[in-house]
Amino acid sequence: MKLKEDLERWLTEHLKKINMSDREMMDAKNGILERKSYGFRDPVVRKVCDKFIDRSNIGYEKYGDTLDDERRLRMKGLQKYLNDIQEELMDAVLYIQAARDELQDLSEESLIEKFNEDEYEERISQE
Repeated sequence: MKLKEDLERWLTEHLKKINMSDREMMDAKNGILERKSYGFRDPVVRKVCDKFIDRSNIGYEKYGDTLDDERRLRMKGLQKYLNDIQEELMDAVLYIQAARDELQDLSEESLIEKFNEDEYEERISQE
């Protein structure tokens, strides 16, 4: 733990010496190598990109490494990557089925509600 604190203190001092802004220093400490600005013509694409960045940040906070670190430092091999992909896709199929079931339930509920409204209106018109 002491080594990590010493390293952080050294890094802060070094970054100040090379005239980095506070934001640049925080980026360096948090492993952010560069920032880019993009213009989006499609809000759907922007939302997806935002989600990728959020997922990356969550992963970094949770594990302290980036996916690139994991790959470059050989923390995980090809078989593990393939296994992770397979598990994620299996989960995705389950989510698709659950969403379909939910949609079916909503459609059935809507039809029943419509049927009940039609019957009610028919009874009132007959009276």
